Amino acid sequence: MRWTHALLPLALVAFAAPAQAASEIAFAEDWYAGDWVDAEWGVAAGTERFVERAKADAVGGIADYGPFRVLDDGRAALVGATDRNSPAEFAAMLRDHPGIALLELVECPGTFDDGANLRLGRMIRESGIATHVPADGSVRSGAVELFIAGARRTIDDGASFAVHSWEDYSGFEAGDFSAAAPQNRRYLSYYREMGMADEEARAFYAMTNSVPHEDALWLTADDMRLWVATDDTPRLAYLAVLDLDLGLLLN
Repeated sequence: MRWTHALLPLALVAFAAPAQAASEIAFAEDWYAGDWVDAEWGVAAGTERFVERAKADAVGGIADYGPFRVLDDGRAALVGATDRNSPAEFAAMLRDHPGIALLELVECPGTFDDGANLRLGRMIRESGIATHVPADGSVRSGAVELFIAGARRTIDDGASFAVHSWEDYSGFEAGDFSAAAPQNRRYLSYYREMGMADEEARAFYAMTNSVPHEDALWLTADDMRLWVATDDTPRLAYLAVLDLDLGLLLN
């Protein structure tokens, strides 16, 4: 992959309770440098999805590797946003702590680099690591892909999730491209790699893009269980139980 060094605007959605109305969500602006060209698709892929973090410092551990915090010999926690360095940091953590078998997603605002985030998700799956969201866990934006990556997935009641569309370095979102465009196919391919059937992958992706980048759709633990198969809940027939307009990416 090749990096460029233009400054990119990044919309940060302030952390809010899932029940808070979208009109009450406050916005701030930050800047992040660097977009990259995806080696698989040959297209610029400087996308990011981020919902601001609030309580990462409350999670203790014995070692830190970027946003990863080692809790003990068998567990680690994700407590921050991922970026271009996160795959290497994850690999270093597993090198130093090879017994880690569970990743707890505690305070996960999203990602500054969707390409690196998808590579990280594949690493989680290839390592056979399970993902778990505790009752006070919050998995938002691009971090949802990392939850899906778990070889086994569990969610405690009380956990919350937030999704929205990605936005590229030019300000374009998923709905600005056709369903067959490389910008969209890279996510659908990822979901299929994580075990979703084609229809399930397309429905899930359409749901995550049903709100624009500057907004957020909040989901409860039960909501997410409707979409993602977990150890405690079988996969359901999404299109039959969710009344959503999925035409954007299903046509």
